[in-house]
Amino acid sequence: MKKTLVSMAAGVALSVLALPSQAGLLDQAALSWTHAHNSTNGYLSEILSFDGLRNEVWVSGVSGIDILDARTGSFLQRIDTRAFGSVNSVSIHNGVAALAIENSSNRELPGVVQLYNTASRTLTGSYTVGPLPDMLTFTKDGSKILVANEATPNSNHYGARTSPAGTFPRTYGSHALDPAGSVSIINVATGTVTTSTNLSTALRTGTALRTNTGMDFEPEYIAVNAAGTKAYVTLQEANGIGVLDIATGQFDKVVGLGTKDFSLPGNQIDPKNDGKIELTSVKAQGLYMPDGVATYERNGRTYLVMANEGDFREDDADRSAASTVDPSLDGTLLSNLRVSNTDSFAGSLYAAGARSFSIRDEDGNLVYDSGNILDREAIALGLYDDSRSRDKGVEPEGIEIMEINGRVIAFVGLERTLKAAVAAFDITDPNQVSFLRMLVAEGSVSPEGLKGFRIGNDYYLGLSNEVTNTTAVFYLTSAVPEAESYALALAGLAVIGLMRRRGVKAA
Repeated sequence: MKKTLVSMAAGVALSVLALPSQAGLLDQAALSWTHAHNSTNGYLSEILSFDGLRNEVWVSGVSGIDILDARTGSFLQRIDTRAFGSVNSVSIHNGVAALAIENSSNRELPGVVQLYNTASRTLTGSYTVGPLPDMLTFTKDGSKILVANEATPNSNHYGARTSPAGTFPRTYGSHALDPAGSVSIINVATGTVTTSTNLSTALRTGTALRTNTGMDFEPEYIAVNAAGTKAYVTLQEANGIGVLDIATGQFDKVVGLGTKDFSLPGNQIDPKNDGKIELTSVKAQGLYMPDGVATYERNGRTYLVMANEGDFREDDADRSAASTVDPSLDGTLLSNLRVSNTDSFAGSLYAAGARSFSIRDEDGNLVYDSGNILDREAIALGLYDDSRSRDKGVEPEGIEIMEINGRVIAFVGLERTLKAAVAAFDITDPNQVSFLRMLVAEGSVSPEGLKGFRIGNDYYLGLSNEVTNTTAVFYLTSAVPEAESYALALAGLAVIGLMRRRGVKAA
């Protein structure tokens, strides 16, 4: 539906201007292009970023960076970083590209962050950070780079089980060689690096924080508030989020994110990969365990938007089938559901992930959860992969937030659907969230990273797809003129009408 403005000048009909309404904000969204990367040599599609100065997309993937034309997807250049290690992530701000690179010989050793000039594609700086830098981001003003050092241990450096065999919940101790997770802060102007040291000792609040899994807190993803004073760091396997004071470089607190009740209306899941796709209420809880997180500001408050993917230890020692935890479930709908064996016991099951995205306030309090919308919409489009039902459903992983024509839109990447899919929600009012539509990238599977950007008047969303090693870009919509532009246009038309009435020729 369009609203129409009609102006009259001295009795003369001047013009009709059509104002698009926001109801169909993404109705015209469509896949713009797809680029297939040379995975044979390890140039994969893991995380992407956008260089607004050159309208280029930089895509990271183990062996280095592929640089693509953002409008067409044409390959422009490759940066080989194999001599330094494996590239996990890339972030760009004002012509500076930051690359997170893990140690090539042993991921438990410190990694590096390299800076590149996006115009010359030359290395301009290198900084030592914590073990396994997995994600990084600039503050809004570009003055600092924050690096999530995940510090995942090698398989033989997880803590040993300390609970008796056959009992649940299981507990695991710590391991002396498990490197500590941390966040490094790089001051771009001075080149100094500050690394947090208090993640394990910071104040703990909230509920259902997992601390008995035989691993340290492992920072997964970082989002920074608009003021650049606080960073919010997902601790996925721990079901928590750390609040980092950027000025001090230390954590104020770690917040346990609680659980989601899958027995409640609107929270139904498909718990079994049995060839039947059916959402049902079950007696089980979901640990939120967010991966991607983003922030936005409304009415002077900061809100956190999280993709509640869920994850276990890399060696899966902290997960079991529900029937192992509770033998009475053998042969039932819940028998095959994978649950946390460090939280679950007979009659009380805790699965990994909430199969949703959530909005929380800056203290971690839940404001909104999407319930079963992600699974439901994937099922409706024939995209739901039943083989993943026992695990985490569609596995929401990445989050991107864009302000488009006055509305705040959250894009949620679904890692485990039959085709690459991104769910779009209007979150302008965090208390009145609405699902808009699902974007589906034919020929791609498993979006790992999302990046929104604007070229001229056009908005786009990029996806890096780790299974197909493709980068895909959607055209979303075009900018509509601001209200002042319409007022000026109408004023101009009024003058033209008056000139015509008086017989004056317009130049």
